[in-house]
Amino acid sequence: MDPEVVAVFLSEQRENVPEDLQQGFLIIEDYWDRKLWHQLTDVLVEYFNTPASAPQRLPLFRHFILSFSEKINQLRFVTLGLLSATQCSDDHERLSFFNDLTKKVNKPASQDAYVYALVAASGVKLRLQDLAGAHKDLDTAESILDNFDSVETEVHAAFYRTNASYFQAKADFGAYYKNALLYLACIDLESLTLEDAQSRAYDLSIAALVSDSIYNFGELLLHPILESLTNTQHSWLRDLLFAFNRGDLNAYNVLESNTARAPLLDEHKTFLWQKISLSALTEAVFRRPPHDRAMTFQTISQETKVQPHEIEILIMKALSLGLLKGSIDQVAEIARINWVQPKVLDMKQIDSMRLRLKDWDSSVNQLGNWIEGLGKDVWAA
Repeated sequence: MDPEVVAVFLSEQRENVPEDLQQGFLIIEDYWDRKLWHQLTDVLVEYFNTPASAPQRLPLFRHFILSFSEKINQLRFVTLGLLSATQCSDDHERLSFFNDLTKKVNKPASQDAYVYALVAASGVKLRLQDLAGAHKDLDTAESILDNFDSVETEVHAAFYRTNASYFQAKADFGAYYKNALLYLACIDLESLTLEDAQSRAYDLSIAALVSDSIYNFGELLLHPILESLTNTQHSWLRDLLFAFNRGDLNAYNVLESNTARAPLLDEHKTFLWQKISLSALTEAVFRRPPHDRAMTFQTISQETKVQPHEIEILIMKALSLGLLKGSIDQVAEIARINWVQPKVLDMKQIDSMRLRLKDWDSSVNQLGNWIEGLGKDVWAA
């Protein structure tokens, strides 16, 4: 583009700049005139992040930034494009904008920028209900990311955020849960608004509960995002997660009535009961010392409130899911458990472990005293 045309354009744009942004715009003109591309990119990103710059973003991108796009960092170029696209009239125009942007940066040297733009396009396709198109773009982005040794965190964050939205739309709760947590690991939680944090905590909690592949909520229970539900209308959901984690049937019975307030939980009531029963079983095994984990079906029935004729199915389910390891004596109706899946412990469970360690310490001392008494003079001082 002719520099004189660009200079005239900038002069026209300057007349429409709000007074508080005049200084910033003059700096933009100065850096462009001096061809300080790196500094120009930084000040443009800062300028575009100012709410008052909104009306100028698209014109500046189309008639100014594109004129030197090859001279600046391509990832930053896409960042400016994403900020500009917020001013498109609708998602159809925005998708067309992103498609053009994607083509422009699809080069061997700027594959990170290509992924960033491609993920943005897939996010728009999701909003337009083009799930197949979004999935294709996300698969392409993932295959490229897998070949990178390292990439900017913002690219990974955008990918995991959009991937999570795709799996949420497909009701694949396990995959959504994984990608949503990976997204949160890539960002500063302080950057989320309280409303957004609460919404993500709510969606993650629902996904953890209704997923048939998630039986250990440790990562979510320890995540600070969950605290955003405290003292809100959804605080019961946080309590329900902790009840599931410790296999607390009494707490579940108290909180169960709240599930009617969450359509997905209401639809999965039967499954939730099966899941809390499995959690109660693993908790019952965990509370027992390793040498006392041969449990009768009758004992398990009392611990889990599951009917005796359903106990064998419950144990087999736990074994198949990898929650327990052991064997079943069908004739004697005894389950011999030798391993239970580790999980996050609350204070009550930690206290139970403390008491078990004290018992173990006492047993070791008794064994030592017995050996010492039996050996008598054999032991040397």
